[in-house]
Amino acid sequence: MSTRPGDTAPAFQVTARGCDSRVVLDHVTGRWGTLILLVLHDGPMRFSEIRRAVEGVNEKALAQNLRQFERDGLVARLASDGYPSRVEYRLTETGAAVEGRLRDLVVDLYGAMPEILAAQAEYDARHAQTP
Repeated sequence: MSTRPGDTAPAFQVTARGCDSRVVLDHVTGRWGTLILLVLHDGPMRFSEIRRAVEGVNEKALAQNLRQFERDGLVARLASDGYPSRVEYRLTETGAAVEGRLRDLVVDLYGAMPEILAAQAEYDARHAQTP
């Protein structure tokens, strides 16, 4: 994190190697991060529900991501009293804001898929013709 002279709030520069925001961006945009945040959109979920919803994620990766998001303040871990205990995860207010922007990106991506697929096919055809 860096500050500029006279600034009272820290200035973040995500492209700077040591910037704290870069670490959080890596959490959000990592292999599973975005998908985990997206599935929490509809409300609190148990660990096993998240695991089923995010196809391919293993327990270790899911646990690591949820811990990172909890530390980052994007996800809250809710443990109920009683036996057996029930643990759920939900988006915090900050997490919901981030997830909303990710959802918008995914919707834009869905809309662009015909052009993307056409570009991929054109690229593949061009590069298949090289001797």
